[in-house]
Amino acid sequence: MSDKKDYYEILGLNKTASKQEIKRAYRQYAKKYHPDKNKAPDAEEKFKEVQEAYEVLSDDQKRAAYDEYGHAGTSGFGGGGFEGFEGTDFSGADFGDFADIGSVFDSFFGGAFGRGRQQAKQKGSDLQLKIELDFEDAVFGTQKTITYKRRVVCNDCQGSGAKNGTSKETCSNCKGQGRVTRVQRSFIGTIQTTTACPTCRGTGKIVKEPCEKCRGDGIVDKEEDFTLKIPQGTPDGLVLRFRDRGEAGTNGGGYGDLFVQIEVKPHKYFERNGDDIYLDQDVDVVSAVLGDTIKIPTLHGDVEVKIKAGTQSGNVLRLRGKGAPKLRGNGHGDQYIKVNVDIPKRLTREQKKLWKELEKVKGKKGGVLNGILG
Repeated sequence: MSDKKDYYEILGLNKTASKQEIKRAYRQYAKKYHPDKNKAPDAEEKFKEVQEAYEVLSDDQKRAAYDEYGHAGTSGFGGGGFEGFEGTDFSGADFGDFADIGSVFDSFFGGAFGRGRQQAKQKGSDLQLKIELDFEDAVFGTQKTITYKRRVVCNDCQGSGAKNGTSKETCSNCKGQGRVTRVQRSFIGTIQTTTACPTCRGTGKIVKEPCEKCRGDGIVDKEEDFTLKIPQGTPDGLVLRFRDRGEAGTNGGGYGDLFVQIEVKPHKYFERNGDDIYLDQDVDVVSAVLGDTIKIPTLHGDVEVKIKAGTQSGNVLRLRGKGAPKLRGNGHGDQYIKVNVDIPKRLTREQKKLWKELEKVKGKKGGVLNGILG
């Protein structure tokens, strides 16, 4: 079994990469390998590798432990810090017990390594969903109830497939071994092959009286309502992982996971970059020239902002702490306001007269004032 890949290598980074570079690389590779867009056979595995690498490298404590001790240094960290989900925590794959290695050899050597062994437990499939969030809900966090279908263990028979009050019986064909051996003679001698029992499908047990609800399958389709807790500061493209919310496994193998990708709807006025919010604000020419105090919308409500005299179009103002809450940790980002000086296209007679007076006071003609006066 090969070692896990280097997290920096997965994201195409070196060990001196900044947090911004890590975030940029994560978004690039997460989009590249997302199974909804990339149909390559290994896309899902690479997608999970990218998520796992980002989870470690974006956290200062985990990154420091990884840089010092490698993958062994990250084994002591649990899942994400939000109740009800585990964020983008994609911990290592579950390889089961050592006996499962036999199934690999079975496929190549006709069951020579799997004789007498019943069909192994198999974890259920993961499910992937995509939901849209309003801009403010992603910024401040919310709860969202989704309805989705998945295969779950039958409640009537508790997954056994047998009718209530009955139980599975030992398969008479394989004597409960789950395997049958076939001997053939050929010109090179006797060939012995071991395969899964066709009668019990490798389980070693058969159902004489099937459960009426699941018809002996042990698993049924179910539509469920599930309430997701969306954390504050959720960025566009974030994938949340919910353990055991996927499909039921076979032979008691447990449930898969549910992965929910967040798509954030654009806002009418605001734009977001990380924890910072950006806004274009029109300011009339008089306020820009003489200075003024105006109201500016923020995600936290309107605030009064002082416009200095002589403010030029394109100037950027900064409101500290008026951005989005941070996804991890405390505090908020900032809000940046780009000023657009609004030059009037039409003037009343009185306004034109005032501008002409201003031109006389200025002591020269031409330039911007002529452009305004036409």
